[in-house]
Amino acid sequence: MYQEAIRNYLKTTRQEKICLKAVLFDMDGVLFDSMPYHAEAWATVMNRHGLRFSRQEAFLHEGRTGASTINIAYNRQYGHDAPPELIEQIYAEKSEAFSTYPEPVSMPGAPALLQKVTGVGLTPVLVTGSGQRSLLDRLNHHYPGIFTPEHMVTAFDVKHGKPNPEPYLMGLQKADVQAHEAIVVENAPIGVQAGHAAGIFTIAVNTGPLDGQVLLDAGADLLFPSMQALCDAWEEIFPLLHKG
Repeated sequence: MYQEAIRNYLKTTRQEKICLKAVLFDMDGVLFDSMPYHAEAWATVMNRHGLRFSRQEAFLHEGRTGASTINIAYNRQYGHDAPPELIEQIYAEKSEAFSTYPEPVSMPGAPALLQKVTGVGLTPVLVTGSGQRSLLDRLNHHYPGIFTPEHMVTAFDVKHGKPNPEPYLMGLQKADVQAHEAIVVENAPIGVQAGHAAGIFTIAVNTGPLDGQVLLDAGADLLFPSMQALCDAWEEIFPLLHKG
């Protein structure tokens, strides 16, 4: 199964082989079990402002910048983007609401996988649409010394967020690698779209309530039911991705 997925990727991208040097990780739903809190905060604040927005929709739009998420709901209702000051207000309220929930825990399997990744000399890179300092600061607590500032891409670094490939293209740039020298680990449809559009082998982990087919349809090369499942399969996958 893994070999077939890699062959299909190589055929599509016209690459000879994957020479793995870096792993580009999304944050929410991949490193932290934080998405239920994000979904609740988004739905609560959006509806407070008269914008129809469900928890399920929050999972579908997971990975977008805050402004993009707000404008999707606002455009649907009013036919144009929200005023900048309203975007700033809604996102501030959403961040405040998120901060009232219990501290998100590490996603099961993620710490062990990161140890395996760094243990074989690969560069871990964070690529997130989040701009919330609370979660970014929490990285050092849960994953000490793993993600250095020069190997992070956040909402503050890009003009176009996911599903645009810019965040993952910037991740490649920060790791100083080519698309065939990296893989993406994502749990969100638009994140998978971004990784796929950047030409990177993209592994989806279905840690939320969405049907796994949604992630495959978005362009995932491989699908796992959890981060733990990916961690457990790493020793089998890594040699196939490390042909350099």
